[in-house]
Amino acid sequence: MSVKEIHGPRDEVVWVKSSYSGAEGGQCVEVASWPGVTHVRDSKDKAGPIVSLTPNAWTEFVGFAAQHTA
Repeated sequence: MSVKEIHGPRDEVVWVKSSYSGAEGGQCVEVASWPGVTHVRDSKDKAGPIVSLTPNAWTEFVGFAAQHTA
């Protein structure tokens, strides 16, 4: 897992807000698929850092999150 800034076509990345993000603006996460990587960011800080995950790391992350949601 790494935290980095996307250089290049950042505006071309299509971000999707999580259906679990609260309407009250608390825990808002967006994800975007890019060839070979899935990017995750805080939707309240669109210019902020982005976590970039390989396909295997994304699968592990989603599995972990699914086990730890109420």
